[in-house]
Amino acid sequence: MKLGELLVKKKLISQEQLNQALERQASMQCRLGEVLIERSLISNDHLASALQEQYWRNNGFWIIG
Repeated sequence: MKLGELLVKKKLISQEQLNQALERQASMQCRLGEVLIERSLISNDHLASALQEQYWRNNGFWIIG
């Protein structure tokens, strides 16, 4: 699962905020998390938690919906 999708699913950002952040990410050539923190849309803790969950999901260890 992509980071942006995960953040929307967890209701930490809206789909519109994700779309805007992805546009900015493409123009800045940086990571999505950096853009979201720079724009104060998520905290460092939320990013760390989401990245951890993304890792576990992508490696088949996440069993909670």
